Amino acid sequence: MAKNIQAIRGMHDILPEQSPRWQQLEQTVKSLLAGYGYSEIRMPILEKTDLFCRSIGEVTDIVEKEMYSFADRNGDSLTLRPEGTASCVRACLENGLLHNQTQKLWYAGPMFRHERPQKGRYRQFHQIGVETFGLAGPDIDAELIFITARLWKALGLEGIRLEINSLGSSEARAAYREQLVEYLSAHEELLDEDSKRRLHSNPLRILDSKNPDMQAMIEKAPRLLEHLDEDSRQHFERLKALLDAAGIEYRINTRLVRGLDYYCKTVFEWITDRLGAQGTVCAGGRFDGLVEQLGGRATPASGFAMGIERLIALLEEAGAETPIPRPHAYLVMFGDQAELRGMQLAEQCRNAVPGLQLVVNCGAGSFKSQFKRADKSGAAWALILGEDEMMTNTIAVKDLRGDSEQQNIDQAELENWLHTVVDKQLENFGE
Repeated sequence: MAKNIQAIRGMHDILPEQSPRWQQLEQTVKSLLAGYGYSEIRMPILEKTDLFCRSIGEVTDIVEKEMYSFADRNGDSLTLRPEGTASCVRACLENGLLHNQTQKLWYAGPMFRHERPQKGRYRQFHQIGVETFGLAGPDIDAELIFITARLWKALGLEGIRLEINSLGSSEARAAYREQLVEYLSAHEELLDEDSKRRLHSNPLRILDSKNPDMQAMIEKAPRLLEHLDEDSRQHFERLKALLDAAGIEYRINTRLVRGLDYYCKTVFEWITDRLGAQGTVCAGGRFDGLVEQLGGRATPASGFAMGIERLIALLEEAGAETPIPRPHAYLVMFGDQAELRGMQLAEQCRNAVPGLQLVVNCGAGSFKSQFKRADKSGAAWALILGEDEMMTNTIAVKDLRGDSEQQNIDQAELENWLHTVVDKQLENFGE
């Protein structure tokens, strides 16, 4: 017997019993972002490899080690998107969304990185991303943080802390980079192999190293915040004032640099201690130079991305109740004529009753087996159509979750009865 084919390592199925929590999270985010005036955009999963090399940076871990890239039949190098910002910028440029206008956009979907799978980190993972274009001030940076803070409250999540920093302008960062390289070179014997490789290509990433043997040396390194240009300094001060006024608590982390080359000025991360080593659940900041870097006009931009798997893990860790979809009714039928009439009735009721969730038994079976299916479905009511009901033009209604007595109603009254069931559920939900 042939061996079953297994899923690729680091790529997981989302099973039916898990989907309701994902749907609840996605719907919460969708409603929240609509309330702030953000519109959804959907981009392809495959892009030209050069898009990510030009945007993320040739010497980042993502481009050097983690991208799923391959040549297609035409010999073009394509890549499964490792993140969404570059794709969003490409889509905006290609479709003329940035010329003399501002945009507030969001997207959701799978991303791909070939890295070592561990808790909260997968090779196919899902992100919700938010990007804004044409807005240069710290007010939009603050709004992005307000959105995420409100999301944690909407989801009932606690213990997520905010860290912020400023990377300044590219000019200020270049001047700081020289000082940092000089300092790190003087302590090169303390650098691990990965940091030595980055010393002259991407030295700011060394500040984000988690190597415990390097922490004391990194702590004494020059601080970028002390080398900001005046515009970046004022931008950061105003951001802090906006956060203070809104009562958003934060910590300034001078070593927060983010892993992608296109960031400038504001960067931020929301971090938790409840997921082990993979503590970042949401991160973002400004990327004012990326649109121009990808061929457009200079355009201020900012955004964030959050990992859906990590948020799901946080919800589970917090013991959040998993929403379980429960049908209003399950239709049990016995006999060929009852099946013909039952399927017809079900379609009529679905047409007439908005929001009705009605499961019809398929696959025949005895009354006993059909009732087992009805109970397993979670339906509140069983609708029973057998020979007796066919003769009297009625339908039996049995309460599966309470102690109401079984009753018979005319088939012509079924739509009105189901209207009452659906309306009552909506009333209970509103309470």
